[in-house]
Amino acid sequence: MSVNSTKQEVVQNRTGATGLVSTQFVQLFHPPSPLRFASGQELGPITVAFETYGTLNADASNALFVCHALTGDAHAAGLHSSDDRKPGWWDGFIGPGLGLDTNKYYVICANVLGGCQGTTGPGSINPVTGKRYCLNFPFLTVRDVVAVHSELVRHLGIRQLLGVIGGSLGGMQALEWAVRFPDQVRAAIVLASAPKLSAQGIAFNAVGRRAIYADPGFMNGEYYESEGPRYGLALARMVAHITYLSEDSIELKFGRRLQDSDRFAFSMQKETEFQIESYLH
Repeated sequence: MSVNSTKQEVVQNRTGATGLVSTQFVQLFHPPSPLRFASGQELGPITVAFETYGTLNADASNALFVCHALTGDAHAAGLHSSDDRKPGWWDGFIGPGLGLDTNKYYVICANVLGGCQGTTGPGSINPVTGKRYCLNFPFLTVRDVVAVHSELVRHLGIRQLLGVIGGSLGGMQALEWAVRFPDQVRAAIVLASAPKLSAQGIAFNAVGRRAIYADPGFMNGEYYESEGPRYGLALARMVAHITYLSEDSIELKFGRRLQDSDRFAFSMQKETEFQIESYLH
């Protein structure tokens, strides 16, 4: 056995046999046909970062689209190089013989519009001004995200997806696919998601945004040449993590158990007295 084949075998063992993958990029919505947002604003061209796994069959009928959650990206499976230590975020689910079996299906995952992980977003350069969009980027919704991905699927020559799957924000995208493009998708698999955000969810998000805005590092969104609103983001993340579990599941998982001792410290300086506090950090 050659050194190269041994190295490839090691890579495959580490990645659920998905192996080495690469992120692709395509530009869509070129003027004079820009994307029209739900807000009425327009934008184009739009760069989309995406990855594919498996092989598209002759009649393009075996394609599945994976929608990532809030902090995800297009890299859902495999490794970008043999030295890469971080496989895709759904590496254990996408690949030969796995849940999304690439021996059967052609799996697509693309970064969302505004995601700034290869797809056009606030951090991208506005060709009109030569500067980053920052807060001038159009207000976007799940509808706009799915509109871009729908155009990507058409660009790939796929008339109808076998299915769309996603969790959390990805699940909201899957629902939007089913509602807005019923002729373009045969099935939607929605995980841990909802068709709309509750009033409480909206309130939690408002608190998170306020924490970011109040951080001096936010600089009205013009923070790309600095470290950015690190403390505001950390606080917003803590608030968000409270919403990721139900009250019952938080109680079951953490209760009032202490983090690393069996006695209360009676100290305001100890930020992770309880296990639930450690979870928030």
